[in-house]
Amino acid sequence: MRSPSEIKQVVEGRLRSYLSRDRTGIRREVLRLFVKIKSLTIAEIAAELQTQFAVTFHAIASMVGIIASRIGILRALKNSDGINNYELKDKYYDIVVRIVGAN
Repeated sequence: MRSPSEIKQVVEGRLRSYLSRDRTGIRREVLRLFVKIKSLTIAEIAAELQTQFAVTFHAIASMVGIIASRIGILRALKNSDGINNYELKDKYYDIVVRIVGAN
């Protein structure tokens, strides 16, 4: 079984790898949004990013899904309307801030 520090190292490696393929800066901007704003829906993220990037709702949903499931740094909470709110897990906040340079 892995220790918490080993898990953090694995997560950091996955996050760095994911961001290394970020040609437009959109992935970093998604992570910056999660650092700045505690809880976001896909629609809120899309609305924010569409002012800077040419992205679709489905592309944002895919990005957030990868960050939540493969990298494992987001938690999904369903609200009363049945819409998922995504939050950055507290234990990975410092890693994300260090890597994307946001606070």
